[in-house]
This record gives sequence, C-alpha cells and structure tokens, in this order.
Amino acid sequence: MAQISVNNLTFYYEGSFDNIFENMSFSIDTDWRLGFIGRNGKGKTTFLNLLLGKYEYTGSITKGIVFDYFPYQVKKEYWDRPAVEFVEEWKAGAEQWRIICELNKLGLDGEVFYRPFGMLSFGERAKIMLAVLFSGENDFLLIDEPTNHLDQKSREIVEAYLAGKKGFILVSHDRDFLDKCIDHVLVLNRHSIEVQAGNFSSWWENKNRKDAFARAENEKHRKEIAKLKTASDRARQWAEKNESMKIGFNPLKEPDRPTRAYIGAKTKKMQSRATQMENRIEREIEEKEGLLQDIECMADLKIMPLDHFKQKLITACQYGLRYEGAEKPLFEGLNFEICQGERVFLNGVNGSGKSSLIKAILRRASLGEEEDGMRMIESGNLMLASGLIISYINQDTSFLRGGMKEFCKRKNLEESLFCAILRQLDMERAQFSKDMADFSEGQKKKALIAASLLMPAHLYIWDEPLNYIDVFSRMQIEKLLLGYRPTMLIVEHDVKFRERIATKTVEWR
Repeated sequence: MAQISVNNLTFYYEGSFDNIFENMSFSIDTDWRLGFIGRNGKGKTTFLNLLLGKYEYTGSITKGIVFDYFPYQVKKEYWDRPAVEFVEEWKAGAEQWRIICELNKLGLDGEVFYRPFGMLSFGERAKIMLAVLFSGENDFLLIDEPTNHLDQKSREIVEAYLAGKKGFILVSHDRDFLDKCIDHVLVLNRHSIEVQAGNFSSWWENKNRKDAFARAENEKHRKEIAKLKTASDRARQWAEKNESMKIGFNPLKEPDRPTRAYIGAKTKKMQSRATQMENRIEREIEEKEGLLQDIECMADLKIMPLDHFKQKLITACQYGLRYEGAEKPLFEGLNFEICQGERVFLNGVNGSGKSSLIKAILRRASLGEEEDGMRMIESGNLMLASGLIISYINQDTSFLRGGMKEFCKRKNLEESLFCAILRQLDMERAQFSKDMADFSEGQKKKALIAASLLMPAHLYIWDEPLNYIDVFSRMQIEKLLLGYRPTMLIVEHDVKFRERIATKTVEWR
C-alpha cells in the first residue's frame, strides 16, 4: 500500500480569472476504491489530468506510482479495426491473455476483441477498455464516468466487476453505482475538499447532518448579530446625542447640568462601546459565512407543461420497427400507452431500439427525419394525439456549437431566462461567453435540459438526459419532476432516478 499526497495544490487555466484549485491538500491510499464526487465544472477531470502530469501546477503531488486512465482515446482511422491491433497504444506491454481473462469477468466472450471497434455497442467498447485498464499490475487507475450510455444490465456487470477490484479513483454521478463500487469518497465541495470512509449514501447522510448543524448555528449567529446591532445602535445614538452637550454653559442659569468633562468622558466611553460592538458584529458575520460556505443550496427549477384535450397522448399496439435491408427487426409486438400525467420509462439493453422508437414518434409529430438515408419500416400501429407539442432532449450533444445567443435564437428561447436556468443548475457565468462546442459534456447536457424546461409542451421526451450530469443537479431535476408532474417519455439508466420518478416502465424484450 502506498499513498498519494497532495499539498498546497493550486491550478488555473491560462486566461482564466479564477483558480480551479487553491492550496488544496489531502492524502489517499492506493488500495482504496475511491469515489470522486463534485459539481460539473469543479475540476474532477482536471485533477485526474494533473495526476497524469498533463498540466503545470504549483504545490506538490507525491505519488511514486504509475497511473492509467479510462476512457482511452480511439483514433478515427481505428474505428474499422479490432482493438487487438491498437491496444498497445492504449497500454504498453498489455498481454492479450490477461485482457481476455478480464473480458470474461465482464461477461464478454474474447471474440469481441477481434471485431471492428466501431461495430461494437457502447457497452462492449467500455468493457474492452476496462479489461485493458485492469490487465496491468500495480497501476493506480483513474476511471472517468464509465457508465455513460450503458444499459442497466451492463451497469450491474461493471458494478460487480469494480466491487471486486481495488486501487482506483472512480468519477461517477450515479448514486446507486457509487454505493456498490466504492469504500471511500473524495469530495470537491464549494470551498473545501474532504476525504471520508464509506460510500455515497453514508457521505450524503453525514453531509445532511453537518449542513443541518451549520444552519442551526447560523440561525443562532443571526439572532446574536441582531441583538448586537440593537445595542450598538442604542449606544451610538446616545453618544451622538450627548456629543452636542460638551459645549460651554452658564452655571447660574443651569446649576443642575453636569460638567463638560463628565459628559465628554461618558460620550467617549459609549462611542468606544459602540465601536467594539460593531467589530464583534463583523467577526460574527465572517464566522457565519464560514459556516455556510459548503452547503449545497439547490435552487427550485420550473417547467411549463401544457394540458391536452385528450387523456391518451400516445398509443402503441403490436408496434414494431426494422431498418430497411436489416434481417431482424429492432423490436416487434410492442404495446403501451402514455396518458397525461404519466412518466413512462423505456428500459432495455443497448441496441434494442429505444432511441429508434423515440425517433419514430418524433417523425410522426413532424419533428424528425430519416438519418443517413436509412429508412425505417414499421409494423402494427403507433398513434399520437393530434396537435401534440413535444419538447425533446437528444442523447447526442455533438450538434451544439456557436454562442448562446445564436442557440437561443434558433430555439426561440428568451436568452435571459435560459441563462437564469443554467445559473440555477450551477453553471458559472464565465461559461456563457464561450462557444458551446467548448462546453464540457455535463454543461452541454445542462444546456439541453434548460432549453427543454423553457419550452411549454404536452409531452417531454428525454433520451438519456442525465449522462455527465452531476448528482446535485440530478436531485434538482427529481424534485422538479415530482413537483410539476409533467407527462414524459424517458430513457435513463440511473436506477435511483427511475425508481423515484417513473409512474410506469416499459420493459424491452
């Protein structure tokens, strides 16, 4: 067992006004299964890159071990080649027999290692990369969001796989996944960093307890400050009133009036007392602000669902889809309906046709087109209520580019309201002037969510909306949907999110 020690780490990107990290210090053991938690944009991936030595920084990182990073980068020219031909570029000295052994532990046959990489599913690609990652010895592994685009079954396999390993940092926003994989947490709070034994749920329980104590202490501070201000104001008013009495007077006409020296001394004493109280108030305020600096205050979001004159918005009866020229259908014999107020989740393995069903619905509503000339052939019946207004979130974010002003103009959105929702989702104002192509994946997803929330609709269709979204924003969205109860069709593999939000689940066969 070794340790990674970080001391007084400070880092900022060139041209940035604020530090990403400032005088950050902590230590971790290299045999931990460490979950890395924090808001989007707080620097989780940046810290992993600092460990890899990609950026210059001040302070020190004492490591003495070799790091490896997931996901590996795949060059464009490699997509038509099997992973076995370029795995050496990912991990020098990786032995094929070890990789195949790890693939078997991940529930895959070794033959996928010899199939064209671009023809594999998201889950198969992720599992190959994980198998390569864990095929070495004594490396400390940096695993950055491995569950994005994975279906529930694949997530469960990866959960069990990682639970049997040790010596890694895992960045993930999936609460259930973290609970089953980790034994320690490293948390980037708003103004501090903490390391704690346990999983996400134990840390969250401790945080809520600590936040409740901080709020109670803050309330006591507020009451004390109010009392001090009242006493300070009274003393200051008395001193100012009596300051004017220090001028000379006629003792024959005012024999009962105190002497000027006495009044001056008394006034000076009261002024000093008022100043001391004001200084104490400032100290109390500083202490109060310190108590609350790490509390996550998640703003309440809003959505504007529309009522439709029909109760049933979508009905599928023995419905099926296949691509023209394909031997087998994506699915067939599908039966379900979506009524107003329902939140229907589509649950099934990757490649089973969930996104294709969504595209078929969008085309029926005149919101989608055939992709790459591939024509879909339908069977059975798919019926949409007339005049149905749909707000859609695509799982693909690659089309986002250009400034926010242009994006809002294309989407017919009020820019100020759009930016306000992004601020509520904890996106920094500094991001608003960037090209959206330069956003992180989490920031791109937040932009799509904000746009959807601003659009009044009868039906909200969200295709994997939570990929890359931080856990705090997920909780905000949960609260929003439970409060407003919009009609929704959702594909999402976050188990806790589905358990809390779904009113109905359509299982794929």
